[in-house]
Amino acid sequence: MADSVINLGASNGNLVQQLARMSNRHGLVAGATGTGKTVTLQVLVEGFSRLGVPVFAVDIKGDLSGLSASGKPHPKIDERLAQIPLPDYRLQPCPTLFWSIDNDKGHPVRTTISEMGPLLLANLLELNEAQSGILYAAFEIADDDGMLLLDLKDLRSMLNWMGENSKELRNEYGNITSSSIGAIQRRLLILEEQGADRFFGEPALQLKDLMHGDFSGRGVISLLDASTLIHRSPRVYSAFLLWLLAELFEQLPEAGDAELPKLVLFFDEAHLLFNDAPKSLLDKIEQVVRLIRSKGVGIYFISQSPLDIPEDILGQLGMKIQHALRAFTPKDRKTVKAVADSFRPNPAFDTEDVVTQLGIGEALISVLNADGSPTPVEQTLISPPEGQIGPIGDAERKVLLQRSPVGTAYEQNIDRESAYELLKKKAAEAAAQESAERAQQEAEKAQQKTARRSSRGGSRRQSTTEALVKSAARSIGSQLGRQIIRGVLGSFFGRR
Repeated sequence: MADSVINLGASNGNLVQQLARMSNRHGLVAGATGTGKTVTLQVLVEGFSRLGVPVFAVDIKGDLSGLSASGKPHPKIDERLAQIPLPDYRLQPCPTLFWSIDNDKGHPVRTTISEMGPLLLANLLELNEAQSGILYAAFEIADDDGMLLLDLKDLRSMLNWMGENSKELRNEYGNITSSSIGAIQRRLLILEEQGADRFFGEPALQLKDLMHGDFSGRGVISLLDASTLIHRSPRVYSAFLLWLLAELFEQLPEAGDAELPKLVLFFDEAHLLFNDAPKSLLDKIEQVVRLIRSKGVGIYFISQSPLDIPEDILGQLGMKIQHALRAFTPKDRKTVKAVADSFRPNPAFDTEDVVTQLGIGEALISVLNADGSPTPVEQTLISPPEGQIGPIGDAERKVLLQRSPVGTAYEQNIDRESAYELLKKKAAEAAAQESAERAQQEAEKAQQKTARRSSRGGSRRQSTTEALVKSAARSIGSQLGRQIIRGVLGSFFGRR
């Protein structure tokens, strides 16, 4: 049985092909702006879809939406086909789903704060070590108390509660400072203004909706519209892609080197995944890229320069497609030399010279042989795509969204009971208890005050009675005295 292949183009009249069963060894498409990377990406995506392999791709400029429409005849396509002996070429669309994080150009893509995890979230928020420690503590407290962190308001509520109870939490979770909590809260506000509040929540994206075929057996292409996201919030974009890699790695079973990949991912503007990322995160990405191929997943990075990709990851990319590079500065010439040295040499030409002279729609290509070794680099004319070159209109996109097999499963946001509601309830219960204790204390004070008043009233009554008795006694004593004196004096004078 012949191996399944993807036709990339032709070199000297011979087809240059990518073996499907080697496609989980990852790849790179690089080149300066305007050299034809998007068309090459479209050819690759169509090739996988025809083989029945599901594809997830990021659409930076909106051009890839043309995959969903049939291409139109053009003299330049005819000219290219005359140079490339493509079997069974015909203009046709691919089954396509549209997704979006920050706009209405696709089905909403969401994940939860808990699923994102503290490592990716700390990188997204650009937190320092102390702030990252508090974020990790927030996740640990939520786990210990059985509270879900689903959206941004859950995380904000958790941080507020930690600040209010920092003294009680210190012994178990470490020092929690108000300054660090305030810094995290400010970063969350900025993130929310950039539209991230639409990204965090439920229903979360299910991987199965990215991994299926249509009724004809072709792999469905899922396109993430990032035309606004890439400019508005590039860190949300990179965080989502890293989350997707992590979820695939954790959820998919081992598959080995199958005849066809289970899923192929295309990440445009790949440098955004690695810029300013801490070493711990880079190590995690490298690990996932290295091991995820055993899950049957292929990853293809698209960037202007191969040097945008960390060296440890670049060394794991099997297929390399290099469009033209410019060599205007010493730095550019250094890049050209590094790129040329990364290919297996072809004695027919000087790679370093050719890479700066490639025309639009031409590329240097090296793929993997059946034994996993790289082929010598070939100067290749890229095949024309079968779908439309350029974006579709908004009306066409709207119709495709209405007909989507995903339906309305992700359209309505769900806000179930989570940390926000539980902490709000806990705060209300604490306030009610405090109010009851205060009322009880006030009642006890009033009772004590009444008792004191009663005590003082009895004393006054007792003093009045005693005074009357004493007054009466004095009065009686005075009358007896006067009578006795009168009697004595009267007798004395009478006798006298």
